[in-house]
Amino acid sequence: MITGLRVCAHVHCDAFGDPHTNKIMSSRENRTACPFRYLMAVMGSIGLAILYGFKVNASVAIVAMVNHTAIKSDIELSTSNNSETDNTTLTNICQFDDISDITTIKNEDGPFVWNEFIQGLILSSYFWGYIVSMLPGGRLAELWSAKWLMNGSVLLNLVASILTPIAARIHYWLFIAMRFLQGIGGGVSFPAMHVMIAKWAPPHERNVIASIVYAGTALGTVISILLTGLLAVNLGWESIFYIEGALCLIWCTIWWLMIADSPEEQTRFITQEEKNYIIMSLGGHKKNIPKAIPWLQVFRSKPFIAILIAHFCSNFGWYMLLIELPTFMNQILKFNMSSNTGLSSIPFFCMWLFTMILSEVLAILQKKGLITVTISRKIGTLFASLVPMLCLIQVSYIGCDRTKAVVLMTIAVTCIGGMYSGFLANHIDIAPNFAGSLVAITNFVATIPGFVVPVFVGQLTHGNQTIEAWRIVFLVTIILYIIEILVYTIFGSGNEQPWNRIEAFDEEANDQTLPLRRNNTK
Repeated sequence: MITGLRVCAHVHCDAFGDPHTNKIMSSRENRTACPFRYLMAVMGSIGLAILYGFKVNASVAIVAMVNHTAIKSDIELSTSNNSETDNTTLTNICQFDDISDITTIKNEDGPFVWNEFIQGLILSSYFWGYIVSMLPGGRLAELWSAKWLMNGSVLLNLVASILTPIAARIHYWLFIAMRFLQGIGGGVSFPAMHVMIAKWAPPHERNVIASIVYAGTALGTVISILLTGLLAVNLGWESIFYIEGALCLIWCTIWWLMIADSPEEQTRFITQEEKNYIIMSLGGHKKNIPKAIPWLQVFRSKPFIAILIAHFCSNFGWYMLLIELPTFMNQILKFNMSSNTGLSSIPFFCMWLFTMILSEVLAILQKKGLITVTISRKIGTLFASLVPMLCLIQVSYIGCDRTKAVVLMTIAVTCIGGMYSGFLANHIDIAPNFAGSLVAITNFVATIPGFVVPVFVGQLTHGNQTIEAWRIVFLVTIILYIIEILVYTIFGSGNEQPWNRIEAFDEEANDQTLPLRRNNTK
């Protein structure tokens, strides 16, 4: 969150607002280095970091929980009569002189004999819950409270995390149930934060504020991978779920006491000048949301469909790397647990830095009129798709070159951070009144890879942890990246859509204005 706070320190209203709002905010800027809306963004970022920590910790923890020796023995027994298959497989297995595979595996064996398919079920179960809660979560954030929805999301993950060790020892289906509950909590987080951003971020600051918020996903991944690995090695796999769960209470308390749903409801820690600035820049907030979402217009909108397709294709690559990178490092490149956690976390740390830098660069270019919102979104999306695609093509054919594989994977994950300044912020551009519902819809579809990828990879690599098997995984991802690039480049748009402004507001208050001023910045 250091970068997010650094953004606070040098944000000036003349970079974003009009002359009138600049005057309103001048006294505020003289008194504080960080407007409250940026503190909200940093808190939201930490919240998403926590949730993404829970999302990814099982991917690392399962390496320490599984008895690899027993699984390997079962596989060898089942394939011992097929020498031709064994010889073919050996040519696709990396051999390194600096490790002793048997010793490493025995030292890191856990108590559970779960094969690759069961591991895939466990890792994918989070996304079963994630997809169930997403659509109702989007509407709840708009109709009820985005603040409390986000708080409940973290609390549910906390409770399920603490119960996980007991559940896993009873039966892996109970472990799956705990992951399912955590997914339900995680599924409402993006819709909730999209609604918070729509209510708190002036139009010209959306790029930076959205990137601060969503960069937390990368930071949470870094911290979780490192912390999970350290806890597994030093305190045992159970400590992962107890300690990471307990740490969440601090955030929940601060979020509850500090943050309100909107500037109008914020009574502490914000000046009247900043409150007026946000409200005026958004054209005045509504007291009642539109009575109904114009579903027909939404699904006939080419810009929305472009976001939907980009989100799905990008998430396949994102989840493949997020969930399966520790396994690839361990099973193919033969890194042990200590090395694996360090190397697996580096790409996500680089991604966090890249996300913050790119968002600021694009915001400056927009401010100077050098690019439009549409071009900005397409640049971010191209970084998030074209670069990973090129890296995966090379990884598929470099064989057992550890150094090149780690460098290419790091570059790929780093540039995926462009999605937060790209299509993922685009919902708020085209329809800020329905931002929560729109991101819920696209994230619903984009979550399908979350439970498909672990099972898909598990089936391909079951008893076949080879370069050739992983090459198939990478090539499928490459094809989806190509589709994303073509569709979003042609049909993506940063313009507000006409169906965002349907006339369905409560007319009781004569002074009520439209929820968001039409944004002429393209």
